[in-house]
Amino acid sequence: MEIIIISGLSGAGKSRVAAVLEDMDFYCVDNMPVALMPKFAELCLATRGRYERVALVTDVRTTENLGELFVALDEMHAMGCEHRIVFVEAALETIVKRYKETRRRHPLDPEGGDLENAVRREMEVMAPVRERADVIIDTTELTLGRLQRRLFAIFNKGAGEQPMSVSVMSFGFKYGIPIEADLVFDVRFLPNPYYIEALRNKSGLDAPVQEYIFQFEQSGIFMEKLRDLADFLLPCYVEEGKRNLVICIGCTGGRHRSVAIAQALSDYLADKGYPTDCNHRDIEKV
Repeated sequence: MEIIIISGLSGAGKSRVAAVLEDMDFYCVDNMPVALMPKFAELCLATRGRYERVALVTDVRTTENLGELFVALDEMHAMGCEHRIVFVEAALETIVKRYKETRRRHPLDPEGGDLENAVRREMEVMAPVRERADVIIDTTELTLGRLQRRLFAIFNKGAGEQPMSVSVMSFGFKYGIPIEADLVFDVRFLPNPYYIEALRNKSGLDAPVQEYIFQFEQSGIFMEKLRDLADFLLPCYVEEGKRNLVICIGCTGGRHRSVAIAQALSDYLADKGYPTDCNHRDIEKV
């Protein structure tokens, strides 16, 4: 069993690190009391493999807590629990700025009158933990995406980086824009197969409808620009740490044009290596 101990400076991003590890299938517990850590490890061992990857966030702010932490770690090692300490830190100016932006009070500055010195004191107190840490992560300049890649490289070696998944959805504007949409594209400017009697009762999944829609020059130009935009945007979303993107394509009723365009875009993104699913929300509606 592998246990990751997440510690570090208040305001440096310990909870954010835990959230990323949770996405990597670690069982995470925030604000775990140091005294309970050996018992918790013992319980995890008793499950016989159910909890193989565990991350515990713990706050240690006094010298007494430091000694208790090291004793707890030694106990866990004696019972066969391998552990690594991840120490999360940031520049003093960055932590001060974060506290001012959130208007929260630092735990060592409960009166709210000496934030900078409180951060300095915590840095001094936490120095022994930092020295013992296996991994030190400075979040001063880290975006969420970079933090994810750093943690993935450390704790999921050999597994390959998980790409962002994309959901492509067609819909009809007459039924409302999907509330989960990240990006919305309106294709009502394209010629409407609904007015072709032979195509009216078919959908954008049928070859005759697709052939009708893509015979027009504007359809090809639009798809080319949509693919170019996707090629530009998706890596930027990945860089910022987005794990799922919902792209919605709308026409009047959500049966013909939006379906054909959404299906073509979904196929393109799948070929680019993104885990992609395509859903046609209103295809069966009249």
